[in-house]
Amino acid sequence: MIADSPALHIRAASVADWEALAALRDLPGVRSGTLRLPFAPPEQTRRWLESLTENDLVIVAELEERIVGLAGLHRHKGRRQHAADLGMSVHDDYRRRGIGKALLEALMEAADRWLGISRIELTVFTDNEAAIALYRNGGFVTEGVLKSYAFRDGAYADVFTMARLRT
Repeated sequence: MIADSPALHIRAASVADWEALAALRDLPGVRSGTLRLPFAPPEQTRRWLESLTENDLVIVAELEERIVGLAGLHRHKGRRQHAADLGMSVHDDYRRRGIGKALLEALMEAADRWLGISRIELTVFTDNEAAIALYRNGGFVTEGVLKSYAFRDGAYADVFTMARLRT
């Protein structure tokens, strides 16, 4: 299990990571679990990193100086400032090794102990069983199904809306 290894390092993402993150986000397995289109220009990732604000907490997982995971909380504003959207990606070659769990735990700790975020929301494709299990183990519950949510691999795909509430 890599996640228990001292070699796995969780840290804040930086603009300097843009090339490694662009490559990660363009992997077939990563892309199929997101709304990203194929052939996205790498500079798009650089611009995204440059556009992050104090309402965004984006972290990476490094293993032997290679970025193998990316996750973030994107806090809402105004009357929804108690809530944030969660996004996460793990490198195709490093799945099912605890990296997603380590990223999720780091974000949950930040939300609970430092940011005062009590509602974390996400969408996950209904066929992504590993991610759904990870989120359920992290305290997320399914709140609904969005039918034909996104066009993916030649067909419309459904997603679950999930949330974790801390009261």
